[in-house]
Amino acid sequence: MSRSPADRPAGPHRGDSGEDLACEHLRRRGLRILARNYRCRAGEIDVVADDRGTVVFVEVKERRGESHGSAVEAVTAAKRRKVVRAARVYAATHGLCESPLRFDVVAIDWGPEGPRVRHDAGAFGEI
Repeated sequence: MSRSPADRPAGPHRGDSGEDLACEHLRRRGLRILARNYRCRAGEIDVVADDRGTVVFVEVKERRGESHGSAVEAVTAAKRRKVVRAARVYAATHGLCESPLRFDVVAIDWGPEGPRVRHDAGAFGEI
């Protein structure tokens, strides 16, 4: 059975540099990257990783300047709901419904000294 274009991984997009930094950060902490830019009709997941048997769905937010608040503040309740819906689809289509799941946020705030990476493991749960 063929997947629709909406269910395929997305191509390169604007947040690639932030997602590259986030993946590097996650790998240094021992997580294994399973997928990037997973899209389905329910939404998009920036990074899917494995943390010693726990499937981790990661929302990556990047900010260059503070005029619109910090990166972590940009993960609204509506965005969290979309991530949870997409995670349910990912888990169901990959046989992971019985696996432990976790939702993390990696926030990258760019300043004069370069990027500041903040990783909030378990930042939110099912909404």
